[in-house]
Amino acid sequence: MADSLVIVESPAKAKTIGKYLGSKYIVKASMGHIRDLPKSQIGVEVENDFNPKYITIRGKGSVLKELKDARKKVKRVFLAADPDREGEAIAWHLAHYLELDESEDCRVVFNEITKQAVKDAFKTPRPINMDLVNAQQARRILDRLVGYKISPLLWKKVKKGLSAGRVQSVAVKLISDRENEIDAFIPEEYWSITTKLKHGKAEFEAKFHAIDGAKRELGSEQAVNEILAAMGNHPYTVAEVKEKERLRNPAPPFITSSLQQEAARKLGFRAAKTMSVAQQLYEGVDLGKEGTVGLITYMRTDSTRISPIAQDEAREYIAEKYGQEYRPEEPRVYLKKNANAQDAHEAIRPTSVLRLPDQMKPFLTRDQLRLYKLVWERFVASQMSSAVLDTMSVDFAVGSVTFRATGSKLKFPGFMKVYVEGNDDGTTEEEKFLPQLQAGDTAVQQSIEPKQHFTQPPPRYTEARLVRTLEELGIGRPSTYAPTLETIQKRGYVAIEEKKFVPTELGDLVIQLMEEFFPEILDAEFTANMEGNLDHVEEGEQNWVKVLASFYDSFEKRLTVAEEEMKEIEIQDEVSDEICEKCGSHFVYKMGRYGKFLACSGFPDCRNTRPIVKDTGVDCPKCGEGKIIERRSKKGRIFFGCSQYPGCDYVSWDKPISKPCPACNGTMVEKRNRSGGKIQCTQCDHTEELPEDQEQS
Repeated sequence: MADSLVIVESPAKAKTIGKYLGSKYIVKASMGHIRDLPKSQIGVEVENDFNPKYITIRGKGSVLKELKDARKKVKRVFLAADPDREGEAIAWHLAHYLELDESEDCRVVFNEITKQAVKDAFKTPRPINMDLVNAQQARRILDRLVGYKISPLLWKKVKKGLSAGRVQSVAVKLISDRENEIDAFIPEEYWSITTKLKHGKAEFEAKFHAIDGAKRELGSEQAVNEILAAMGNHPYTVAEVKEKERLRNPAPPFITSSLQQEAARKLGFRAAKTMSVAQQLYEGVDLGKEGTVGLITYMRTDSTRISPIAQDEAREYIAEKYGQEYRPEEPRVYLKKNANAQDAHEAIRPTSVLRLPDQMKPFLTRDQLRLYKLVWERFVASQMSSAVLDTMSVDFAVGSVTFRATGSKLKFPGFMKVYVEGNDDGTTEEEKFLPQLQAGDTAVQQSIEPKQHFTQPPPRYTEARLVRTLEELGIGRPSTYAPTLETIQKRGYVAIEEKKFVPTELGDLVIQLMEEFFPEILDAEFTANMEGNLDHVEEGEQNWVKVLASFYDSFEKRLTVAEEEMKEIEIQDEVSDEICEKCGSHFVYKMGRYGKFLACSGFPDCRNTRPIVKDTGVDCPKCGEGKIIERRSKKGRIFFGCSQYPGCDYVSWDKPISKPCPACNGTMVEKRNRSGGKIQCTQCDHTEELPEDQEQS
């Protein structure tokens, strides 16, 4: 007969924990929060110390009845929601509903869902931490005040359905500001001179470095011609050789933001998908004979701390698998990335390094395996020895002109044997070998290539780059990044083009109004300071009511001014040339979740809609009659299909080009990546470089 009730958030977590605890425990799921602020009203008594008016969430009746009935059958209740502010708040609401004494030892937390970790946690229950609860309440109320005070104003002055939020507004402003930078960017011309040299049998490249011992920027073709003239017919003579050893250290284990960034770079995951798959790995996977086990530690964290037990296990594995030289003498300790980082949890790591990704393959979905492998490799590499590179720099004197060749080779791979961190541009560090050279040696010029370039504008934000920027600015916390990115797309403030954020006209308009009337909401430093204040509430160093009061005093004054001075703006629909085939009215452009679409201007009498078709100018390779047009999937992803659909079902995720493959006459497509791309045949192995004028498109 069970004598204890344990409540967690999800059925998957309940199933895993139930197997560990045995028959003396009933384990139930609350299905997340059970109480929240009402949707129909602000739900906060501002004049009464910001007292929140919580109500039971609609649809939770059957869950709550089940929990209350289970409560009557046991002597004791344990609240085992996730180990963060949100989890603490869920536990507090449950304690209130079940009439538990929150000062009693009813709260159980664990950073990983493994048998030992769960059993250890139940040996040391604690009271509900009201500092954590108050930090969550303060954030929830703060966001409610901003959202429910500014949003109706935007509805009234601009358009129904708009919303404003602290973190989402800053995110949209970053995207909008970047687009303004791109629009204002003026390309500047510059040149490079690259020569191919040969010494013995070895061929390598050198680049123009200096003239008369001084570095010089090449800003025009005339400057290049001056360098070429100064070189004359002088030989390439080695003037100086520099060799040194360079250490490269591993990246720290994952925190939430770095996991989202790396999963975007290496796996192509959106932030929301990364967190969803990580949640599955955390809550538990059935491993056959071993039973259900959580494979990674808690995934909402900004701490790089690692438990000594996990560190020792990793170090033993590294020494046994790769050799003693791959294990550093002292365990690696990673410092906090910023002063605001919390240290309540560990970094994201495998619950046991001995559960190798290949061994987990039969039990995981493809996405689960890919993410687990990423976490496992990053953690193991973080505990390994530094890589050692031999670098070489050779200066060649060509009359008064200096060319420089650089090379490097991997002397000892260290952590790079397991894992190397990705880059936003998709490039990797390649070995460049130089022959053994010494002063006085000469090399023979094979070719020389002056090349014109133009500076490029700053890149648009990808999800990974935006998450990194928000983190660097101290805006938001681990749990906020993914929902923030989802929200700004749902509201139509930004669209995604080629996996990069672009502000919409609506997004720009809202940001302009917010900048004029609520500048502090958009101020990154102000928002970061507010996050810091919430952290101080969590640590028991500040009173949550005072934090809210200090914000609301000035916010209320700005609201009054905005109500009086913000002008009403009517957003006129842009009329297209296309005619609705159902009623004869013109189609107009509308903004939806995934960008613009065409809707009949006769709405609501006519509800006809049509996607905006972008013709690529390429004939369909399958039917030969239709044209390849750009489409969007239900999830907003761009793909290419035949205009004769459904008569012709040709589709491709990659953009076809009009040029046939010179090897087999097959269809060629553009294969894009973060460093540019290439053209590849769909029927044979033929590939070509993407033309330079298309690399930045």
